[in-house]
Amino acid sequence: MASGGSVAARMECMRETSGVLVVGAGMAGLMAAGALHTAGRPVTILDKGRGLGGRMATRRWDGATFDHGAPCLSLRHPEVRRAMEACVDDGTLVGWDLGRNDSVGSLPLGDDVRAFPSTRWRGNPSMSAIAKRLASGLDVRLQTTVTSIRPSAGAWRVETDAGDAFGAEDLILTAPVPQALAWLDAGACCIDADVRARLARIEYERCLTVMAILDGPTRIPAPGMLEMDDGPVARVTDGVLKGISAVPSVTIHASHGFSAEHWDRDRVEAGRILLDEAGRWVGAAARSYQVHGWRFSQPRVMDPEPCLVVGRQPLLVLAGDAFGDGGCEGAALSGLAAAAAVLAEG
Repeated sequence: MASGGSVAARMECMRETSGVLVVGAGMAGLMAAGALHTAGRPVTILDKGRGLGGRMATRRWDGATFDHGAPCLSLRHPEVRRAMEACVDDGTLVGWDLGRNDSVGSLPLGDDVRAFPSTRWRGNPSMSAIAKRLASGLDVRLQTTVTSIRPSAGAWRVETDAGDAFGAEDLILTAPVPQALAWLDAGACCIDADVRARLARIEYERCLTVMAILDGPTRIPAPGMLEMDDGPVARVTDGVLKGISAVPSVTIHASHGFSAEHWDRDRVEAGRILLDEAGRWVGAAARSYQVHGWRFSQPRVMDPEPCLVVGRQPLLVLAGDAFGDGGCEGAALSGLAAAAAVLAEG
């Protein structure tokens, strides 16, 4: 990593500067930025999306609401529970008691299908509300697509497709690792060979997700979500039973195997296949549906540490759901660990 120079020199060559720059406004990025903001550190978040939250994503149309990314959160870890207390207190997070129900009417679930474990939390009115609440008071720049990252005058220079350059003394990257490495490569930023090899071991699953408006209620048992152990369908969720949709609707998350096989094929046809495969639980016919593809749905191979300090002069930390425990709670812990790493440097 390059070093030397002064903050003043850095500021002269950057259009906008911040003490800490966080790339990615998903769970890890928002938790990192929130912790730094609370500690009094100036922080700016950049994200390419039109909305906050990454996979805490919500889509709406024709009266239906779909949480088409992460369906819910667990709050098992005390540090995450403390960080989420305000969301629970103001009703942004509500309990979703997903106890087991072995049958509904004449529809046995079977050994390969299980109701989601009890005591999870969902966003109110939807998952994206969690991200909006966590971002309150933070400086967030949406629709800002990073193209390259390079050290410059003892700081970081982050360039975007709009030709803007953001500068920071410290940098936290919470985007999927392949994207982070591509930005660093575009900026000709050298990374230690052992660190790069460690990052290269991280792998992600893909997920095709169907959001369908139905002509009647589903056959899914309360409280509204089932998981499958094998086959093309990984999860089905009833939006009405979950309490987020005003009209009958279902969200179908495909397995990684199906998603990888159909990724470059016709998405409408893939959606129809998944609706047919889930017909046993959905029951009602789809009036309309959309299909979304998550290229980096969840990590298959993770790094064991909650975050990774890639360089210290200037400071660069990688974080996200590919570090530590994985999942939304793992991403939250990773973001908090990244913030702690920045604060430890002074």
